[in-house]
Amino acid sequence: MNHPRDQRVLASFALIVTTDTRTEEDDFTGKAAISLLKDNEQKIAKYLLIPNNSEKIRNEVEKILSDKSINVIITSGGTGIGSKDLTVDTLMPLFQKHLPGFGEHFRRLSFEEIGGSAIMSRATGGIIQGKLIFCLPGSINAVTLALSKIIIPNLGHMLWEINRK
Repeated sequence: MNHPRDQRVLASFALIVTTDTRTEEDDFTGKAAISLLKDNEQKIAKYLLIPNNSEKIRNEVEKILSDKSINVIITSGGTGIGSKDLTVDTLMPLFQKHLPGFGEHFRRLSFEEIGGSAIMSRATGGIIQGKLIFCLPGSINAVTLALSKIIIPNLGHMLWEINRK
């Protein structure tokens, strides 16, 4: 029998890009995430660009949480240490379970690519109302790294664990 960690699943993703400057035309990070998810046979149910505003971030995530068809929420942007980096601070209080290993592993892999500035990332993961949520930095490399090396390869096992009775 195969272990749940090895199973591939089709999941439905919501992608939220927090930005004050990008549009759908020049959101290359969002495009890269969508392309990578589609290449791995995942569904993109929702794609939004919203401003770096705590109330708007929370409102959009709460709308997505009510959509039973979505399994995974990915946010891109707002994970740094700057004054406009609000995503992690806004969403972590909603986490029912925190996945500290995600952020730790992400920063370790990032360190190999970009060096010491990886420590400024507050990338994190958790579970809210039975949905996986990952707050990723806004760079193409960071989103690609997180999706290809951590999230997609472990998606089947994570969703199996969340849904097991």
